[in-house]
Order: sequence, then structure tokens, then C-alpha cells
Amino acid sequence: MATQAEPYSASRRNAAGGCLYLVATPIGNLEDITLRALRVLKEVDLIACEDTRRTAKLLNHYGIHKREKSYHQHNEMVRAAELVLEMEQGAQVALVSDAGLPGVSDPGQHLVSLAIRHGIPVVPVPGPTAFSAALSASGLATDNFHFVGFLPATRTQRRKALKPLVETAGTLIFYEAPHRITASLADLAALLGDRPAVLARELTKVHEEFLRGRLPQLAATVKKRTLKGEITVLVGPPDELTRKQPRKREVSIRRLVERVQKQKKLDLKGALKQVARELGLSRSEAYRRLQEEKVLEE
Repeated sequence: MATQAEPYSASRRNAAGGCLYLVATPIGNLEDITLRALRVLKEVDLIACEDTRRTAKLLNHYGIHKREKSYHQHNEMVRAAELVLEMEQGAQVALVSDAGLPGVSDPGQHLVSLAIRHGIPVVPVPGPTAFSAALSASGLATDNFHFVGFLPATRTQRRKALKPLVETAGTLIFYEAPHRITASLADLAALLGDRPAVLARELTKVHEEFLRGRLPQLAATVKKRTLKGEITVLVGPPDELTRKQPRKREVSIRRLVERVQKQKKLDLKGALKQVARELGLSRSEAYRRLQEEKVLEE
């Protein structure tokens, strides 16, 4: 019978068949790992890693030597089936991502779903996650929050994804890559308005940094810098200052084009050319914005 201190010992699961452990690993500081996570990693038969090189640093630090298999977004469909087969034969498998909890904006969801369908126990071994660490130190509302994860890479799709979030109550939490952070903050400011926001970077690492301010201010600050590392962006709900600020609305290219077509009896190409000239835009920029508006209105 398992004790209260060791409810999910891998060795105790062998008699009942295989098991999948979702093991949270440090998001930066190697000391941020639980005793339970270390025990499970030592006891399992196999560790499935997003990047075996990254995981090797953690395992070597704690003197853990186990069989490893890569499990990432490019091979998860095939590798998940292989891992489930091993677990059906009695193997104890630990799934880890490069940092944080597997399945939270990292590979893992497909393997978890497949394991459940095959009747394999799935056991979470909780630990650090970037969004919870950032939220706790943000100073923004923590009683109501919405974790979004990564936004789409293109401007049009990113804005389309943000549109339904405008009326969402509570703090919004996003992950973003350094090379997209400037464009993403600009879109966040354009669609969500002048809200309080926090950018958390390199959490638990040597160069940990929190940038706090209003969304437009934060976007302007980041535009002048080159940021590196893992980035979490938190946007607070509208406050009194937000409500006092008039929303800056972009001119609708589509409506202007339709008006010119109706008044001047021009075709789409002619009307777009005139609108672009009036707004001081190139025809390609006007056309891009026209197409973007169409996507957003779908």
C-alpha cells in the first residue's frame, strides 16, 4: 500500500502495467525541481524528452542515467504510438519538455490523449511553469486570468485571434518569441487598448527581468531594445485609466473603398488606388490592410 508521501511510486505501478508521468522541469534555475520529480525520473524505465540535449544537462546535474527518447512536435504522431506500445508492455515512461510542464504550450497533449484511450494511467508531477511564475510576481489581477499561450505568427491571424479576447475579463497571459515580441506588443496595444501590462523575461535565470507599464508604453520601450530568452506577456483587465483614454481606431480601408466605389463609380482596383493616395499609403499596403480586414470580419 502506497504511503501518503509516495502515492505514485513507479516501482509500485509495475505490477499493474505501464504508466505515463508528466514531469515538470525547471524553467531556468536547476534547483527548481521537486524531490518527487527527481525520484520519478530515477525510477522510470524511459524518459521521453523534447530535446535530449537539454534534458541531459538536468539529468547529469542530478546524476540520473536513464534511457532517453526524443519526443517533439515533428515526431510526436509516430513517437506517441511507440511510447504507448512500450507502456502497454509494462514500461514506466516520464515525459518532460525543455522547461516547465509538458503539454502547456509544449508537446505532450497527443501522447496524453492516446495513453488515456489505451487505458494507461497518466500521472502529473507538478512543478514550475513560466505563466504561473510570471503571474504571481506581475502585480496584476490573479483571481481571474486567461492563459492564451502563443499567438499566431502572422499579423493578420494574430489580430484575428486577439479580437475575441477584447471583452475577456481578467488578466490575459501570452507566450512570445523574441523575434516576434515587438510586432505582437503593437497588435496587443492596437486591439486591447491602454491597459496595464507586464513583460517577464528569462524567469528564474541570471538575467531575469520584469518590464511594467501601460501596453502602448511597453510596446514603445521594447521597440527600442533587442530582447532575448523566453518571454511571457501579461495584460491586465481595463482599469479607470483605460476607460478614460479614448480608443484609437484605425481607418477602415474596406469602408473607404466601398464609399469611393459607390460615389465615383470605380472598380475595386481604381477605388483602392484613390484611397491609398488619400491616406498616404502604398497600394500594396492598402491592399494588405483591405485583405486583413476581410479576414478579421469572417
